[in-house]
Amino acid sequence: MSPIAVEGPELNLGTSGTYLLLARPKIDPTQPGVITAAREAGVSPEEFAGPGDVWTLIYEAEGEGDGFELPGARDTEADAFAEQLQQALAAAEPFTVEAGNFLRLDARPAGADWTVTAHITPPEGEEDGAAARTLELGALPTAELLAELERFRRELA
Repeated sequence: MSPIAVEGPELNLGTSGTYLLLARPKIDPTQPGVITAAREAGVSPEEFAGPGDVWTLIYEAEGEGDGFELPGARDTEADAFAEQLQQALAAAEPFTVEAGNFLRLDARPAGADWTVTAHITPPEGEEDGAAARTLELGALPTAELLAELERFRRELA
């Protein structure tokens, strides 16, 4: 089967082994891989691709991960979170920023890096069983964090 390209804004924080991804995935239902996968799943390509307007939070630590949808989350809220994070990084002081009641980041400067801890809380009634998690995202370089936030905000614009 051919790979399925996923577009849409995404904010990726962490390292290759421990990370979180806040994304609004959009899949083109006319992709050959989507058509094939939809046929195998017994649904239409449009149903398989989904609406493309639902935010998700995906996370992984040491090979174990999970995620959940954030129905009702809007682009303006994701942009406000990214803006808060940019401002907190610029202040160069320890900080806490929140994205709704599902994500809290605690960070403190460590030289040219930031030591970031993510507290993830799935919405109540989450059907697929995602559990609350605390992830140590590690020492993240300030320049890379700022570049990622700027890229994310451009994708949202």
